[in-house]
Amino acid sequence: MSEQAGINLLSFTGKMKVLHLSWMAFFITFVVWFNHAPLLAVIGDSLGLTASEIKTLLILNVALTIPARVIIGMLTDRYGPRLVYALVLSICSIPCFMFAVAETFEQAAIARFLLGFIGAGFVIGIRMVSEWFPANELGTAEGVYGGWGNFGSAAAAMSLPAIALLFGGEDGWRYAVGLSGLLSLIFSVIWYLNVTDTPKGSTYFKPKQTGAMEVTSTGDFWLLLVMKIPMYGALSLLTWKLSPSGVNMFSETAAIVAYVSLAILFIVEVKQTYKVNGHVFKQPVAEIHQYKFKQVAVLNILYFATFGSELAVISMLPLFFAEVFSLDMVYAGLLASLYAFMNLMSRPGGGWISDKFGRKKTLLILTAGLAVGYLTMSAIDSSWPLALAVVAAMACSFFVQAGEGAVFAAVPLIKRRLTGQIAGMTGAYGNVGAVVYLTVLSMVSYQQFFLVIAATAVVGFITLLFMEEPEGTITEVREDGTIELINVS
Repeated sequence: MSEQAGINLLSFTGKMKVLHLSWMAFFITFVVWFNHAPLLAVIGDSLGLTASEIKTLLILNVALTIPARVIIGMLTDRYGPRLVYALVLSICSIPCFMFAVAETFEQAAIARFLLGFIGAGFVIGIRMVSEWFPANELGTAEGVYGGWGNFGSAAAAMSLPAIALLFGGEDGWRYAVGLSGLLSLIFSVIWYLNVTDTPKGSTYFKPKQTGAMEVTSTGDFWLLLVMKIPMYGALSLLTWKLSPSGVNMFSETAAIVAYVSLAILFIVEVKQTYKVNGHVFKQPVAEIHQYKFKQVAVLNILYFATFGSELAVISMLPLFFAEVFSLDMVYAGLLASLYAFMNLMSRPGGGWISDKFGRKKTLLILTAGLAVGYLTMSAIDSSWPLALAVVAAMACSFFVQAGEGAVFAAVPLIKRRLTGQIAGMTGAYGNVGAVVYLTVLSMVSYQQFFLVIAATAVVGFITLLFMEEPEGTITEVREDGTIELINVS
């Protein structure tokens, strides 16, 4: 598949050059997506925001990412990762600059909502990396892409406050945020000029139709529709959170309009899904072209529990440590950042273990560890030594992030031409998980919050029993009608 054998992280040629540029693009999207988090206190003072308005910005930041990951997945499969990543990086610099010059809460809120789109960048690189690496290296490569790129949020937390201080004055935060947008704009050009969608001589397989994910049986058609419901549920939950019943950003009328719009959108999506897949009701798809959508459904649920819990826990852990152990916020934030820091090794580690020992077995072990990890965190109280609590959080985070790596070690092995869409849907489920867990957190104690995550991990473990280990080959048809068999084991 490529001129090099193995994965040499010190190399910057061929497939390794593509891998390094891919994680850098993802890293930058996460720096931009979370550029407000470490500066929230200063931004709040500068714009005169209330505590509920600050919380609203946090919710808005993840809202658009749910549909965006699905849309970007489709666009990636259709137009290729080279063009789509360049467009996401360049276009999303605009709302980043809008946020940097915002003078009111409304301006900041609109910019933050639009910036949710850059959180979909992750999906693009999953397809790019799957084109360049063979199945026996794919888990490790996707793990490096996901883990090193994901570190962008921690890098933003470490560097942006220092950049803001460097510029000084009450507008320092504006320069820090604006610089991250400029970085995104510059890298979009670097990316476009230095990558290709596939290695030379390889075929980039596109879906037969766009507008909805293809399925290959009637049972899978109904399962696909069922799996869409939680995404609309999460967007309804966000609407409720922003309505007068929640933080009161929407009027009652605006909330009703949003609910009705979501219902209409769901009906339109059902029609579009039938338009693309209606043929499965008339005649069966040839066995050679079939794939099992249940594989996608299982990975969706696992990513809900892994990445969903990571996003939620990262946002509450500093406060948790500060309150339980009576620490100042700076020290608590530093300890909490160790949870995200684990990404550098854990996610590649999960992918590597998958490559060595099999996708299903690895996911079963990591999901069990994740359940035990959150069960342990639910027991943490002020009687615990602080060091032990930090070790428990880091051990839990290993299983969470290695689990994410193992999920995306399996995603590209289901159906090559749909990889962007499968990654988009699975990625969206991570954000659905974050919305659900953060909503639960606003209603229950920290202990109950961790128990809820542990319970969903147990559900994930049970659904995993229905997953099949990817093996043999998947079939794709070239444009000239000839068939290519892609090895997945």
